[in-house]
Amino acid sequence: MRYMAKQKSKHHHGNLRSALISEGIHILEVDGVAGLSLRKIATAAGVSHAAPAHHFKGKTALLVAIAAYGFRIFTDFMQEGRENAGPGPHEQILGLCQGYLDFAEKHGALFELIFSTEIKSHADKDLQNASLRAFQLLEETCALFEPSRYAEKGNEIMVWSLVHGYATLRIHNKLMLQSDGSEMPFELILPRLDPKNSNLLK
Repeated sequence: MRYMAKQKSKHHHGNLRSALISEGIHILEVDGVAGLSLRKIATAAGVSHAAPAHHFKGKTALLVAIAAYGFRIFTDFMQEGRENAGPGPHEQILGLCQGYLDFAEKHGALFELIFSTEIKSHADKDLQNASLRAFQLLEETCALFEPSRYAEKGNEIMVWSLVHGYATLRIHNKLMLQSDGSEMPFELILPRLDPKNSNLLK
């Protein structure tokens, strides 16, 4: 289904940028990056075709702004996953990963955009801060475990790589299924890490 423009609505100058980003995310999720343009979001937002140029220098700048906002949504999903999980370290890391997977499933186009090479290579402070916060949340969760003996931030890299690979294969329907046709639960793929002070729990 192609994106259909909404009826024109008025936006105050102070929130026009946010409204354009919101419309951009909606169009992105329906039509993908190729179907996104400043003219199309202007039509959707009910403003003149020239209005977006006051906030974005071009399509790339719009995509960077959408990606920064997308990283915040992504982080919120992971945070919510943690909050809905039990208090134990393993429950917390699995909750974070479940939020990661839920975001990828519900916002596939946005998920691919925020990790695209074009976006990651763009020097934008807002984007960098938003992406850093996402990784910091992973660091905070991995801090519940003993550090990797093999590499600095080894736990973070392992968890991120596994959940990102799983999410990517899943949204592209490339995830290898079990003999009964079901997906292998992510919790069975993630190796068990050693919680800090685990000796006190024995």
